[in-house]
Amino acid sequence: MRAEMNVVAEQIEQCIAENARVAQNQDDYQKRYESLAKRFDRTKARLEEVEQTIAEKQAHREMVEQFLSELAKQDAITEFTDELWCSMIDCVTVYSKDDIRFTFKNGTEIKM
Repeated sequence: MRAEMNVVAEQIEQCIAENARVAQNQDDYQKRYESLAKRFDRTKARLEEVEQTIAEKQAHREMVEQFLSELAKQDAITEFTDELWCSMIDCVTVYSKDDIRFTFKNGTEIKM
């Protein structure tokens, strides 16, 4: 996508330079310029979406790795402790008496 943006940016620059050097129909020039600008903007927006998705996945990965690291530090579980709870559970959501959901720090959700 960056390569596509670079190509389109170069085409825009060439379009502008050509308009400065050569007399041409300004309506045609404007249509060509706007088409290239829209293509650039669409590509840029898609790139930003992909970068955001990558950042979210990296953050999730770091969270899962932290969770696994904390889990590996735990000895065999022989009793329930506050530390165990805090190291594993991110939140508990109560929707109703029949719908309680435990969300673990790795993103897994269990409905009870």
